[in-house]
Amino acid sequence: MSPDKDQYKAKFRPDSDSALDSELNAALGDLSLEKLYGFDKPQAKPGESTEQLAAKGLRRGKIVSIGKDDVFVDMGGKSQGIASLMQFENPPTVGEEMEFHVARYDPREGLLILTLRGAVATNVSWDSLEIGQIVEGTVTGMNKGGLELQIKNMRAFMPAGQVDLVFQKDISTFIGQRMMAEVTQFDREKRNLIVSRRNILEREKEEARQKMLAELTEGQVRRGSVTSVMDYGAFVDIGGVDGLLHISEMSHRRVRNPAEVVKVGDVVDVMVVKIDQETGKIGLSLKQAMADPWTDAATKYPVGTVLTGRVAKVEGFGAFLEAEEGLEGLLPVSEISWQRIKHPADVVKEGDTVKVVVISLDPVARRMTFSIKQAGGDPWAGAADRFPLHSVVNGKITRVAEFGAFVELEPGLEGLVHVSELAAHRVKTPGDVVKSGQEVRVRVLELDKEKRRIALSIRRAEEPAAATAPAGAPAATEPAKKKKRPQLRGGLDL
Repeated sequence: MSPDKDQYKAKFRPDSDSALDSELNAALGDLSLEKLYGFDKPQAKPGESTEQLAAKGLRRGKIVSIGKDDVFVDMGGKSQGIASLMQFENPPTVGEEMEFHVARYDPREGLLILTLRGAVATNVSWDSLEIGQIVEGTVTGMNKGGLELQIKNMRAFMPAGQVDLVFQKDISTFIGQRMMAEVTQFDREKRNLIVSRRNILEREKEEARQKMLAELTEGQVRRGSVTSVMDYGAFVDIGGVDGLLHISEMSHRRVRNPAEVVKVGDVVDVMVVKIDQETGKIGLSLKQAMADPWTDAATKYPVGTVLTGRVAKVEGFGAFLEAEEGLEGLLPVSEISWQRIKHPADVVKEGDTVKVVVISLDPVARRMTFSIKQAGGDPWAGAADRFPLHSVVNGKITRVAEFGAFVELEPGLEGLVHVSELAAHRVKTPGDVVKSGQEVRVRVLELDKEKRRIALSIRRAEEPAAATAPAGAPAATEPAKKKKRPQLRGGLDL
């Protein structure tokens, strides 16, 4: 057997026996391994570079044999190569295709010396440098533009933008650290070497992303970290993959600003609700990972339950109240006050807390209706006894209109002071005499429980009761007769 054959057996087929030796000899005959693998061509002459003998750079090869310490790789055509087994993070398999960097051609062995893509080159030198090669070095210092590294006996430079995935304002924290980097540019003659750590991190992130995408399924709940917050939602890293947490999926309640719910760095549990394998986009939901508040709403808030709710939104037809996070109901304008109001905003505003009673509930349709006025009872019940005719009481101006001013005698019970009853002199505009929020004394001129109206007077409040109510006058609630009075402009028809 020729020395070449013996070398092949010893390196790649350590377990071969005599029968296999005979078979190999018969198969090869007088053909040497140099001729078989194409290395019988003239070797490099003095002054001729190895690049002229074997093309360097990143090339794809197939593993054909695995030895104790090395891997034999078919690089296509008649090119064969060898790579150290220590470079592989996971044990390779015969037939597996991978990408390798061609470091050099070894004429003694007749093989290409290979470095697995992504593996650290251990015997790197100016002669063996290649673009894309992974090297390891120590950060020795920094300058205005980036970091300085010592890689074996070579000095290298890493631009500040290539240090990390995100730009680091203070890169001095890396001084003294050992790190892996990718060769991006070099000049052997000028001894210039530029490397990048970011390229490696980006590939690692992409590999983790692809692995995660293969594992993800819709409906899974994953723990992630909020990486950024936008007007329309937030992005969450769920383990190498960023997913969009849309504003509509942040909470069961209404969310106007995502920053109200999450901030950068928050750790959250989210549900995967959508995966687009073509684009790699992932949709996440925070609210679907939480318990649905409507599930036990019928038990917690049956009809008739009195509770305190927060006004979440005010519309022309009413206001939306939040009983708890994610559980909202409607407070119709007709249920806000016993008095007639033009707009809910006249009584409630966003952020107010009000006492209400649940008057209807449909968990299936996710609807709930509240009432303020029914929560405290009907203020008109017994009003005639509390505010008899001609009595003088204190009140507060709640609204000023063109025809007069409304005075609240007690919560839910308002009366009207007509413009003609505001002052002894002629009043052109009610706002010239009274202001909203002003405390006033008024005299009850008339109370109609059926129509829920009370006529009041400020100008007669200080008059003696006898002057306004002659002896033997009928009861306040049932006046015997009313003198015909001229029709007043606006307001109540007194």
